[in-house]
Amino acid sequence: MNDVPLFPLNAVLFPGGRLALRIFEQRYMDMAKACLRDGGAFGVCLIREGREVGAPALPAEVGTLARIGAWDMPQLGVLQITALGERRFRILERRVQRDGLARASIEVLPHEEDAPVPQTCIACVKLLERVVEQQAALFEPPHRLDSASWVSARLAELLPLPLPAKQELLELSDARARIERLNALLRPPAERA
Repeated sequence: MNDVPLFPLNAVLFPGGRLALRIFEQRYMDMAKACLRDGGAFGVCLIREGREVGAPALPAEVGTLARIGAWDMPQLGVLQITALGERRFRILERRVQRDGLARASIEVLPHEEDAPVPQTCIACVKLLERVVEQQAALFEPPHRLDSASWVSARLAELLPLPLPAKQELLELSDARARIERLNALLRPPAERA
């Protein structure tokens, strides 16, 4: 794909996830309008350098394509959207338009290798099950509690991990490796050593 608008954020979106965004800068309003009009996707990337507002931020090289699932304009000049994560991508070339919107040529990455949740990682499933029972609306259906890919992506989104750790988990192409890393983080500190 040669011309994907980028939305650098202090957040990491995983495939199958959702992210609530509040848009008020004109460059992103125009981007969202074009995506709504054309049904197009935009790239959500973690900010490596810079800020969400103002001068264009330098994004991480790997991000997630997203589409707008729902939108509302509760007041003039403020657009609220729900971005739905689709596929991971890698930025090949980035350029910045005169209005400050970054666009990129990207390579869509292959679907990650999924696997059943290993028995050693059942604690991850149980934790996510409790969250799903209480707040199922947080997650796009279907809720695939038997999938290492789905469980690990949802936990990586929910857990209060540092953003670089979330980015590292996004970049993994092996769901079993991701869920095993998350499982290790959930163990008490004495058991991690």
